[in-house]
Amino acid sequence: MTIEDVRNLSDKELSKKVYELKSNLLTLRFQAKAGQLDNGNKIRQCRKDIAKCLTVENERKKAKALEGQAK
Repeated sequence: MTIEDVRNLSDKELSKKVYELKSNLLTLRFQAKAGQLDNGNKIRQCRKDIAKCLTVENERKKAKALEGQAK
């Protein structure tokens, strides 16, 4: 998932995506502890995707706050 993909999501879709990614991360962590995870990089990539989504979410919140102050 690229940052452009994330920026094209609506606010609701972005929140939903964060929730999905966090639940996926939980599943991956359980698999890692059980020894069922083949590729450990999946956890790393999932964490990065969560960070991208949260970054865009915070950018939008700050932009709305600044827009409210400017008026």
